[in-house]
Formats: sequence, structure tokens, C-alpha cells
Amino acid sequence: MDLFHHRVPDFFAPLYLFSAALPGRRMAIWQTLNHFFYRSFFQLCRLLMPRQRWQIDPMVKAVRASVIVCNHLSYIDPILLISLFARHTTIVKARLFRIPIFGLMLRLTGYIPSAADRQLAGVMVARMETLCADLAGGANLIVFPEGTRSRDGAIGPFNAGAFKIARRCRLPIQVILIRNSQRLFTPGRFLFNTLSANTISVVAVGRIMPDYDDPAFSLSRLIHEVRERMVMAAETA
Repeated sequence: MDLFHHRVPDFFAPLYLFSAALPGRRMAIWQTLNHFFYRSFFQLCRLLMPRQRWQIDPMVKAVRASVIVCNHLSYIDPILLISLFARHTTIVKARLFRIPIFGLMLRLTGYIPSAADRQLAGVMVARMETLCADLAGGANLIVFPEGTRSRDGAIGPFNAGAFKIARRCRLPIQVILIRNSQRLFTPGRFLFNTLSANTISVVAVGRIMPDYDDPAFSLSRLIHEVRERMVMAAETA
């Protein structure tokens, strides 16, 4: 099960279709529609799951024009972050881009495939040509640098992709930590665990603005610093 697979409610479908006729603004509009769709989903969760509490750090909601790196505990993590940012893009599994219609929607929304094989190389190149301008204009890039969900809550090794984009676009890194989302939607299970009391929180750990022009700048050192901050935050949770 992948929560990126969903049926758009009847209320949202006409809005997507209408905005498809506005190519100059379509990407930003579809990002905003995705944001409101998932925000509505979590508002419904608050009503239907009274034993689940949600704590969102106000500093998280204020993040703009940044590369957001976050730990990954559950399938709900990506849509939870999308629900917080109207202007955003994110990295999505490459296989989802090959799904008819749905893959086209991902491309038109400006999402980025996780791997650029022969079929998706053009998508990756085209997106990278506009990505820096979009992010500089206030959008956030949401990335889970571990590349997969953690089964035990421990922070795994980081992939370098998000940090290369941050360097290319000269953007700050915003470190965010999600807690307890796996208790609601546990890896390996296909049902929400709504019976146990739980608090899911999203916390701003820190912001790093590297000096990319410094001759001593090191991408590997930046990755190490960001991971250490996230590990420390997770261990003190």
C-alpha cells in the first residue's frame, strides 16, 4: 500500500481539471491542491481518531525556500509534510511515474523521480532546469534522505541527492524530526492503529546555511552534520 495512491474526491477533481488549462501556473496550483487535499485528510483524522494527538511545531510551518530533510518512520510522513506546505516539491519513487495518468500528474505537479533511468531522464533534466527558481520563490523541497522507512526508529545512512540540490540552488537545509507516526501506520501493516493513545509530532530541529563558496566546503561533512543533528534530536525525544 502506498498513500500516494489515492482517489481524488469529487470536490477536488474539477479543480485539477480546470487548472490543467493554465499551463503557466499549473504546477504551483496542483501543489497547492495537493496541500489542501492532504490537510483535509488530516483534519478528518483528527475528528475520527480522537486517541491520536498531533503536535506541529509553529517553526516548521514557517519554513520557506529551503531543502527540508526529515526522518522517515511511516508512509504517512510524506503526505503529513505536504499538508503543511502549500508550495512544495518532493522526491517520489521512480516506479510511480510509470503509472498511467497518475505518473503524468506527478510530472505536472513538479515532483522529482528518485532515479533517472532512460525513461525518466528527460523528466529529471526538465525539472532541474526550473527547480532552483521555484525554491528561491518560496517553495520547499521535502526529502527523506534515508531513502526508506526505518523499521526500528534509528536514523539510517543518508543519500547525497538532497544536499547536492541544496548546493546547486544555494539553499539552507532545514532539519525536521517526525515522532511516532509509525505507531499510527506501522510498516508492514495495512490498517491504521487508532485504538492506542498516541501523539504524532513534527519538530524543527535546526537550520543550516552552508557557505557553499568556501573552498573548505565539504558535502560529506555537511551530510554528517545534518545526520548528527537528527540523531541527537531523535535520541532526546
